[in-house]
Amino acid sequence: MHPFTYTRAADTRDALDAGRRGGRYIAGGTTLVDLMRQTVEHPEALVDITGLPLREVGVTERGGLRIGALVSMAEAAAHTRVRTLYPVVSEALELSASAQLRNMATLGGNIMQRTRCTYFRDVTADCNKREPGSGCAALHGHNRTHAILGTSDACVATHPSDVAVALAALEATVHLLGPDGERHVPFADFLLRPRSTPHREQSVGQGELITAVEIPALPRPLKSGYLKVRDRQSYEFALTSAAVALHVRGGVIRAAKVAAGGVGTVPWKLPAVEAHLIGERPSRQLWTTAAERAARGARPLAHNRFKVELLKRTVERQLSIVGGTK
Repeated sequence: MHPFTYTRAADTRDALDAGRRGGRYIAGGTTLVDLMRQTVEHPEALVDITGLPLREVGVTERGGLRIGALVSMAEAAAHTRVRTLYPVVSEALELSASAQLRNMATLGGNIMQRTRCTYFRDVTADCNKREPGSGCAALHGHNRTHAILGTSDACVATHPSDVAVALAALEATVHLLGPDGERHVPFADFLLRPRSTPHREQSVGQGELITAVEIPALPRPLKSGYLKVRDRQSYEFALTSAAVALHVRGGVIRAAKVAAGGVGTVPWKLPAVEAHLIGERPSRQLWTTAAERAARGARPLAHNRFKVELLKRTVERQLSIVGGTK
């Protein structure tokens, strides 16, 4: 591990000043500390932000939900308002990591976490995400768990977060505070596809701090849920996953929010699936035909072609769970 300094921010201004000077924010540390141990990351200065007042969960004026960046995954999953208004978020959080990690990790840190690609974490392997211009060992290596959507010739690593899939489906917004003030970034623009710059992973400027994630108000009644398919039932990252939220009124689907995880370089919104559902009546046939659109544009690799069919089945299954069938 490389030498580094550690300071604890007394307040938000103190944190922003340290961040502007190049300090890296740390709260639970469940990802960053591991990467430092593996010498993948070697920040010169860490800024502990656990003392900042970013731990509230509340309903917004418009009926949405705002979750502070320092709310732990366990706290967010258990919160009554989260469980009642957006079960998909609670389910995604509870299917993430181990109980010990969920007690430590924060919501803001979770959506900032970096890929679990083994080549990224192996400093002897070529990785454009870790060392721009070095190449991508996964393209011709063992790529069973890698992405089939949103890939480029520079990177095929998946984004590991479960709750990010739910937030992408619900079209959440990330609130940031930086040297130039506040700004709000739609979740679809917050996590960046690799294209030719895979080392740029989030739309966050130097010194900017995530303060909250806001989920917009959605029409009611709303049923939602998260399904995760993995190699083993205990703590494991997704091979595929699906976050679904449906508003059904008068027996007709009026609104649909669907996203997939484990298959994309970022949580993958599925607008073609959503569009196919709107105005239709729930049925087994509808779920099947909608799910056929889930893998459009997929670019499978040598070892992960199975993910195309698995993605379709996962989306179909979760649609049937949330939407029911006649």
